[in-house]
Amino acid sequence: MSGSSAGEILEALCAAAVDCGASDLLLHEQRIPRVRVGGQLLPLDTAPLEPDFFDEVERRAGIAAGTKDADAALVSAAGQRFRVNVLSSLGRRGAVLRRVLGEVPALDSLGVPADVLRGWAASRSGMILVGGPTGSGKSTTVAALLEDINHRDERHVVTIEDPIEYTFADKRCLFTQREVGIDTSSFAEGLRRSLRQNPDVIFLGEIRDRESATTALQAAETGHLLIATVHVATAAEAIERVEGLFPADEREGVRKTLAAQLLGVLCQKLLPAVGGGLVVVCEHFSSIGILRRLIAENRHTELEDVVGAGSSPESSGFLSALATLVRSGRLDEQVAAEASSNPQELQRALRGIMSSSAGVRR
Repeated sequence: MSGSSAGEILEALCAAAVDCGASDLLLHEQRIPRVRVGGQLLPLDTAPLEPDFFDEVERRAGIAAGTKDADAALVSAAGQRFRVNVLSSLGRRGAVLRRVLGEVPALDSLGVPADVLRGWAASRSGMILVGGPTGSGKSTTVAALLEDINHRDERHVVTIEDPIEYTFADKRCLFTQREVGIDTSSFAEGLRRSLRQNPDVIFLGEIRDRESATTALQAAETGHLLIATVHVATAAEAIERVEGLFPADEREGVRKTLAAQLLGVLCQKLLPAVGGGLVVVCEHFSSIGILRRLIAENRHTELEDVVGAGSSPESSGFLSALATLVRSGRLDEQVAAEASSNPQELQRALRGIMSSSAGVRR
């Protein structure tokens, strides 16, 4: 791409990401661009990037010049949408462009417990939490669930996102999509205002502070279906994450509200699949029966144990999911062991021996 303008280089890199099926473009000043394909980080056959390239990225993403950290989005000339994070590293600029698939995938195609999610989403009010680390596919799962609702029911869906990753065409639902920084000033403000916009379903891109958590719980209590993502490693940690946004003297009330309003929690991670690509591994629990009581009574360790040992529509842990994927040949046993918090227990599960959850007083 020698002699090409910064704009031409950006378009060429975006096209290369699409052509090779990359999930991400990793770009740093004076370094060769790399792409992540099926979990692997691969260099592109092109020259190191010059400073003016990052001027173009900022311009196209609508980011103020010289910003050291920011999230935004851009669309290539070919119509491919990317989520953009600009950064500074050792005084030099960089950016990571995450490719956003234009077509929302079918819920049944993702490898998540689709019928469990549909059951939760059939409720007219309550809270659904979708957790996982960055890059685990949370946004895709939520988008697929919203599109599933779009095909099944007449509802007004309001989304508050940063940035908007998928756009929806109205089918049976009416969508109002709002981007933080463009359509509203913050997640908390967008969520607060959404309650006056006659929503049936609200998607909050992330619960990240006390104000957004408070309003999310209020939305669930006042007859709305609230779907939100949280950055956690396990489904049980989602409860601690929400509680932890509040001062200690308010947490008992928060736990009781969560126990009453929570429909369920899904947590997921992506692992390298046998033969290439990625496979999703999920754990989940529905807030019913003993699980609801454990939430209300602040028995987090026991909740973790029950979910971890579960293998049913009500609760199913990562251990069970890993074992199932290994047995099906979709996941290498060593990869599963490295991803497991208890490799010895995984070996027992692969032999068909599951430990029961101990110490749970019913």
